[in-house]
Amino acid sequence: MKPVIAVFGAYGHTARFVTAELLERGWTPVLSGRDAVKLAAAATAHPGVEWRIASVDDSASLDRAIAGAAAVINCAGPFGDTAPSLIEAAVRAGIHYLDVTGETLVAMSTFDTYRDDPKVREAGIVVAPVMAFYGALGDLLATAAIGDWPAADEITVAVALDSWHPTKGTLLAGRRRAGRRVVFADHRLQVLSGDEPPPTGTWTFADPFGTQDVVGEFSTTDVVTISQHLKTARINAFLNTAPLKDLSAPEPDGPRAADASGRSDQAFLVEVVVRRGNEQRRAAARGRDIYAISAPIVVEAAERILTGRVRATGVVTAGEAFDVKDFLSSLPLEVDG
Repeated sequence: MKPVIAVFGAYGHTARFVTAELLERGWTPVLSGRDAVKLAAAATAHPGVEWRIASVDDSASLDRAIAGAAAVINCAGPFGDTAPSLIEAAVRAGIHYLDVTGETLVAMSTFDTYRDDPKVREAGIVVAPVMAFYGALGDLLATAAIGDWPAADEITVAVALDSWHPTKGTLLAGRRRAGRRVVFADHRLQVLSGDEPPPTGTWTFADPFGTQDVVGEFSTTDVVTISQHLKTARINAFLNTAPLKDLSAPEPDGPRAADASGRSDQAFLVEVVVRRGNEQRRAAARGRDIYAISAPIVVEAAERILTGRVRATGVVTAGEAFDVKDFLSSLPLEVDG
């Protein structure tokens, strides 16, 4: 039997896909979270799966929740509240930590706090934050596109969604960010106050999206992950404006299941362009449901870490930790480049 992997925040929307993905691959998930009623309800979908109550405010409960596990996947937002406590618990237990946060400021804080933390090095573990649609996919594509170039003048990530019915976690993360935008310019990460509106323009995507109005300085975790290990002066991030109407609706509804797995029919396309002088390299990936696709990304990462197919210990991004082309080929995506 494969080792146990703890899933914290197991009753959340993305966590349900993560649990199903673990079971499909033959891993043994242990579900945990602070709400006993929601946790028990999540466990009923998978008879025989163990569940344990735990709270980030109670370190002893976290230790019990991950006891016997080889890794913990944190699916519980707000990640600014959960990530530090879960990482510390993983360090105490000597097990690997992964999460699916899309919160840019939290991603920055995790890398800044733990990248050179001697406790993480001494534990010999992998801390892999942002292993999700935002943060991992763009990083993998950018790493694949840059290839053997030692550096690039500019890296651009452009995302197109045909709709965006956000989870409560996504909405809460946006409110916590309070309009602040994380950008990478002049070789460094910067946090802009949000007093000035972001730039706008157009981007010509591949079919079926075509030319779309986009907003620039899109505060995505891809800017954080790419900047951790690829050498460039600037990282641009664009999102088409059409799905923003869903985010700003007075009472936005959540993802709508379109099949028995719970996946929605939302379509996405991520295009990455790496420029060096007059040369350009491109990579792109298209798929369905930005929340559901996070499950195979984070579980694939966990599986590779636990089977020794990872290039480093410590705090890592997907692009620096794995064979990126092989990783991308393992995902349910259409990949070009």
